[in-house]
Amino acid sequence: MAGTSKAGHETYYVPESSSLAINATIGLSLTVYGLSSVINDASYRPGEDTNSGFILAIGLIYFAATLFRWFQTTIKENRAGMNSAQLKHSYVIGMQWFIFSEVMFFAAFFGALFYVRNLAGPWLAGEGDGAMNSLLWPGFEYSWPLMETPQDAVGGVKGQAAAGHLANNGEFTGAEKHLSFPGFANIGHWLPLYNTVILLASSFTCHIAHVGLKKNDRKTFNLWLGITVALGIIFLCLQYMEYHEALVEYGIKLNSGVYGTTFFMLTGFHGFHVLMGTFMLLVQLLRSTTKGHFSAEDQFGFEASSWYWHFVDVVWVFLFLFVYIL
Repeated sequence: MAGTSKAGHETYYVPESSSLAINATIGLSLTVYGLSSVINDASYRPGEDTNSGFILAIGLIYFAATLFRWFQTTIKENRAGMNSAQLKHSYVIGMQWFIFSEVMFFAAFFGALFYVRNLAGPWLAGEGDGAMNSLLWPGFEYSWPLMETPQDAVGGVKGQAAAGHLANNGEFTGAEKHLSFPGFANIGHWLPLYNTVILLASSFTCHIAHVGLKKNDRKTFNLWLGITVALGIIFLCLQYMEYHEALVEYGIKLNSGVYGTTFFMLTGFHGFHVLMGTFMLLVQLLRSTTKGHFSAEDQFGFEASSWYWHFVDVVWVFLFLFVYIL
């Protein structure tokens, strides 16, 4: 329905009541619960059959289907000319707030990494306010990346129990190797470097596509947007290879002490965001090539996706520095 128009004010389209927001909440809730259960099972019930993965898959599918229907509705409304300039501006503000919420999301994880590396780790080794911890974890010396956990230093779970300080009920064995900067002699085999080059290149190709669209050059837009999507897929493939290397060859797991936990939480969530961004850009590419959508004057769907993609690239730069380099 349309709102009542008054002198000096444009008509503002008000959509009909919808259950899409409720369905999105249901999908997200199932996804978060399933993911939390998967992580918990991997740490405390490895090898056991659970329904965590099934719940996670159902949540993701339900949420994705809801978003598909939601975006489909908004695209039809825009193509029908229902969206006023004011409503389009509200879309812009909404996307900006969404990206800001994502910034805060990653800020929490980077904050946790800072706390672990600069405060908790040294305290456990007996420095500063943790002077008495050397009595609890004798022989533990802190360094980053943390290859030996405090539990390893006292002889594992049995040694921890014998010392009379059960600080947890899980087994946390440090990784055999780390994925930090291996030195210039081995840099050619370092996957994070290739991922960095690919992701930064994809930000550049995305910008070229945007410039082409502003000039109404659809051929340039489709070409460079297609290259951006391809680079996103290559990044995900390389990250899969890196995870296989970490799990199989290096012994880095979620329960490999705080190093394994922070590594997989930061890179894993970033990888999920790259997957989302790649899918978003792919949808815009298909809209352009099959439907002829977007023009120099009407391109918010692509613009929003490109903002998100540049955000993902910036996050990776910080992640590359603080997880792999420093």
